[in-house]
Amino acid sequence: MLRYRAPPSLSLRMLSSSSPSLHSLNPNPKSHPASSIPDSSPNRRLQLFSSPIPNPIGIFKHCNPQSMTLSRCSSGSTNPVPISSLPESDDPDSKVLVVVSFYKFADFPDCARLRQPLKQLCEELRVSGGIILAPEGINGSICGSRESVEKVLEFIQSDERLRGLRRLESPVSPEDEAIHHGHSSSSPLAAGEDAPFRWDHVRVKLKKEIVTLGMPAVSPTEKVGKYVSPSEWNELISDPDTVVIDVRNNYETRIGKFKGAVDPCTKAFREFPSWVEDQFQHSEPENGHTETNGNSSDGSTKIQPGISKPKTPPRVAMYCTGGIRCEKASSYLLSKGFEEVYHLEGGILKYLEEVPEKESLWEGECFVFDKRVSVEHGLVQGNHKLCYGCKQPVSDADMESPQWEYGVSCPYCYSSKTIEEKERARARQRQFETWGIIGGPDKGRKQDTIKQRPTQLSNSI
Repeated sequence: MLRYRAPPSLSLRMLSSSSPSLHSLNPNPKSHPASSIPDSSPNRRLQLFSSPIPNPIGIFKHCNPQSMTLSRCSSGSTNPVPISSLPESDDPDSKVLVVVSFYKFADFPDCARLRQPLKQLCEELRVSGGIILAPEGINGSICGSRESVEKVLEFIQSDERLRGLRRLESPVSPEDEAIHHGHSSSSPLAAGEDAPFRWDHVRVKLKKEIVTLGMPAVSPTEKVGKYVSPSEWNELISDPDTVVIDVRNNYETRIGKFKGAVDPCTKAFREFPSWVEDQFQHSEPENGHTETNGNSSDGSTKIQPGISKPKTPPRVAMYCTGGIRCEKASSYLLSKGFEEVYHLEGGILKYLEEVPEKESLWEGECFVFDKRVSVEHGLVQGNHKLCYGCKQPVSDADMESPQWEYGVSCPYCYSSKTIEEKERARARQRQFETWGIIGGPDKGRKQDTIKQRPTQLSNSI
């Protein structure tokens, strides 16, 4: 994908994660691999929680997802809305394919009960995507017709604890929509890399956190910073008394950030609390230096090593890609005694969508967790591609480096990879170039369908 200019297409991704990930790595835009990661069994996932929860499959295996309500799968729900009560729409716009990312922090200890009925409903409505359920709420990104997606979201919000989802909608191009609808179960390679989602696949996972900070006790439902709209953001961060902090990771901040923002240089979101502890404390200078900050050549503020740590700033403004990380980060800062904590509502993506470029304080491109890799103002696809060796964004200049090898390494991961790791990556790349899927076209297929593979493969290519 790195050197191909295929139409922009959206892949299955949550609003955020601690590191970038793509589950399908096909360099050939004409092949269609069925790349998926098999879910673990529900019983294994339930081991994440200390108290036993009944197996949701056993509870709901005879239920019809079209007619079930959340009162059957969540003891905390009230006034459930039956899915079957939603009328079929005659509006042509309701059939248009859309991608909706959403999240909601909530007190949701019985989240496991929602997993199976939600998965069954998505499969029934042909809604694909990925959804995370945790005791702290829900986080997901799904794709389907507008009508089907709205039914899924209505089902989720029939539990009063999950009402008021924070959501961000992205359109799907006509080219991608044609690809999405042009595949069926008879294709041995399914929808593949060129489709925004596998048409028949949805993942609903149980985790400890919907966004991993490594501190489940930090709860945005108890305390959270003040939301700032994109239209008010420029005024806030232009105030010299405001410390602007980028809550994203180094592979994201490297390609773009707000002018003057502090870069924590973290590799994962779970490192953010340690960075705060190290940088913002009351402490005496150990070497006699006075407290001072420095500015890098690009204008961003850096905390200089070897000097005293600054006191807790009076006002902090934070931002991330879509807003979910800032919810947790702001809650954490408030728990540490920070007084004024603000965060950008809707994240960078909402800012780039609403604020005209001539008025913008954003510099560079914004890394996104889908096949676009990066976006610019107006959410136009950016110029960066992805290194499949480390899942980091790379520029055209990076791909001219002798350390760049498609599907294997880039200047950011070359030195950290062993010879054996590079050889395994080359073997995977050869499989993609030959079959369009790791392990060949028979991987993961039932024996009776393998017998038909030669005919099916020729029809699909």
